[in-house]
Amino acid sequence: MTSTFRTFRHGRRWILGALCACALAPLAIAPASALTARERALVSEVSQFFNSYRTLKGSFTQISPRGRVSTGRFFIAKPGRMRFEYTPPHPLVIVSDGTWVAIRNNARDKVDYYPLSKTPLKMVLAERVDLMRDAQVRRVEQKDGLLVITLKANDKSVPGFLQLIYDPQQRTLRQWIVVDGQGRRTTISLSELQMDTPMNDRIFRVKRPGEGPRRRRKKTNFNAARR
Repeated sequence: MTSTFRTFRHGRRWILGALCACALAPLAIAPASALTARERALVSEVSQFFNSYRTLKGSFTQISPRGRVSTGRFFIAKPGRMRFEYTPPHPLVIVSDGTWVAIRNNARDKVDYYPLSKTPLKMVLAERVDLMRDAQVRRVEQKDGLLVITLKANDKSVPGFLQLIYDPQQRTLRQWIVVDGQGRRTTISLSELQMDTPMNDRIFRVKRPGEGPRRRRKKTNFNAARR
């Protein structure tokens, strides 16, 4: 995520990278069967974090591979629904309605769609999250009091790795990190998390690909969410 996306191509790269994980540079990995009982317990703890709420909202800060910083708000409602709003003048809004992930570039009035089932987002937006079942756990590390779990989607059509950074003392997710095939890192830090607060379903609505025009009052809601 950068402070501004000059072309919609960058928006597509963002969702496939920062949210959905791109191919990672070669990494020394171990199969899940090689994990110790302690490591399995730590992975289970992170799964339980994702299962501890029905809705989650907060703020995010993104550092792009070039060191550019952008901020915004995010909203999650399980199963499958998600919304990322960037602070203006950043033009992107990203919404998942449980079936499709839509990326709108407000500066160009254009939307691209990706099936949620073909992104690693489904691992953490599921009704019931089980990282040991839903992903390949490639590495479990503890650094500076934080737990770092490296995941790969089970679906081979979704290549790449995603790192979750979890704070076991505070029992909360701090970051996720994606490294693309050229070694570029995108870091998303989360803050001000609020669990199980009411959310309006309208903020997760998207116009499905192939749908005809709608009446104006029912158009896809890509404006700032009303809470």
